[in-house]
Amino acid sequence: MTVRVERTFELDVPAADVWEFIADPTKRASAISVVTGYERRGDVTVWFVELPVVRRTIEVETRDVDRREGEYVEFVGKSSVLNVTGEHEIEPTEDGCLLHNTFVVEGKFPGVESFFKRKLDDELDNLERELGSRES
Repeated sequence: MTVRVERTFELDVPAADVWEFIADPTKRASAISVVTGYERRGDVTVWFVELPVVRRTIEVETRDVDRREGEYVEFVGKSSVLNVTGEHEIEPTEDGCLLHNTFVVEGKFPGVESFFKRKLDDELDNLERELGSRES
C-alpha cells in the first residue's frame, strides 16, 4: 500500500525565503516530528527516524533527485522499512508564494503505511507552521 498526500500552502513569505528552507535537506528534516536527528554524508542526508510501529530508530538515506533552482526540489528517501518521495514547488504570488507539496510513502514493514496515513497531514501542518514562522 502506498500513502500519498498533496497540499498547497499560501504563504506571506518571499519565495526566496521559502526556497532557502526547502532546498536545504537538513531544514526539511527538522520539520518532521518522527525525525529525531539527521546527518550529512556527502550528497546524502540520513534521517534518523523513530516510528512506533518499528520500535527502533531507522536510517533513511535521502537525496535530491531533481532540482530547479529557486522553484522546485524532489527528494527520495530509502530504508529497509520505507521509501519516501517528496516534492516541493514554489509559485510566486503578489504577496508571497504558494508552496505545492506532495509526499508518497511506501512501507516495507507492517503498520508503516497506516501510521503515515494517520500522520502525514500532521507532518505537513508542521512544515506549514515552520514556513509560516518566517512571515514578515
